Amino acid sequence: MPLNVTFILGGAASGKSAFAEQLCATAGTEKVYWATAQIFDSEMREKVSRHLAQRGAGWVTFEEPETAAKVLDPLGSGQICLMDCATMWLTNHLLAEHDLDAATEELLSAINRCRADLVIVSNETGLGIVPENKLARRFREAQGRLNIALAARADTVVQVTAGLPLVLKGAL
Repeated sequence: MPLNVTFILGGAASGKSAFAEQLCATAGTEKVYWATAQIFDSEMREKVSRHLAQRGAGWVTFEEPETAAKVLDPLGSGQICLMDCATMWLTNHLLAEHDLDAATEELLSAINRCRADLVIVSNETGLGIVPENKLARRFREAQGRLNIALAARADTVVQVTAGLPLVLKGAL
C-alpha cells in the first residue's frame, strides 16, 4: 500500500503542477515523474519543455500514457512519484476508446499496490459550462467520476487556484 497519496486538483494553468513538484521536492526522497501526456504537435511539445524546465534536474521520468502498473508497480519506499496528470491519462484512454471503468479500476489497483508516496495531479472540469458536443460532455463526466474516485482514495486532497493551495481533505 502506498505510504501516502496526495491528490491535487485545479483548473487549467492554476499552478497545480508547480505546487505538486514543490511538494515532491521537499519530501527528501527519490523523485519519480510519471508523464502521461502524448506529444502530437508543437504546442504540446512546448508545454512539455516548459514543465521540464520548471521541474529541473533530479527526477527519474517515465513516459507512460496508459498503463499505471508499468510505472507504479516497480516503485518502493524511499521514492515519491508525481503523476502528471490524471486528466491526460483519462484523455488517452477515452480517445483510444478503452473501457473507462476498467481503466480506472486498473489505475486504482496499481495505486493500492504501490509502495511509494504518490502525488496525483488532475484538472477540475466541473466548474465550467456544459460542453456543446457529446465527446466533451462524455469527457467531463468521466473526469468528474475519476476525480471523485481518486479523492476518495487519497489521504490528502488539495485544490489549487491561482497558485494558492486549499486543503480539502487531510493535511500537508
